Amino acid sequence: MRSDALVELLAPVAGQFALELEEVDVVPAGKRRLVRVVVDGEGPDGRGPLLDDIAEATKAISTALDDTDLMGAGAYTLEVSSRGVSRPLTLPRHWRRNEGRLVEVRRTEGDTVTGRIRSADDDGVDLDVDGTSRRLGYAEVDRALVQIELNRKTDDDE
Repeated sequence: MRSDALVELLAPVAGQFALELEEVDVVPAGKRRLVRVVVDGEGPDGRGPLLDDIAEATKAISTALDDTDLMGAGAYTLEVSSRGVSRPLTLPRHWRRNEGRLVEVRRTEGDTVTGRIRSADDDGVDLDVDGTSRRLGYAEVDRALVQIELNRKTDDDE
């Protein structure tokens, strides 16, 4: 089974629910296989897909897989999830969906920059780093992860 064939099959199915197919992996899991599907989408507030949308997409993805012979005769378990905050920001839309969040960026030069995402476009991202605006082109970014903030103060809290 080819992963590009799975992507070709599942991308339009995810699209029916306003979701984008981020990744499809098939890994051995004992006597079965685990099919991991990662989706993303805008959602109603632009911050990502709703769980209900993912649940509906999961049913449709399961049906699509069952209706083809791509998985062969062996048993498999289907796991569909959203990107989540633990996944690296790799595309401009990932950055845009996380505007306002704190991000740690490892640059290609080796140093690390931590700042809040102010805005993002197709060429790069504007960060607020300790009150100073800093522009990074995506070509400068080696890896970027959203930082979890449990007790973030907002302007309304002050």
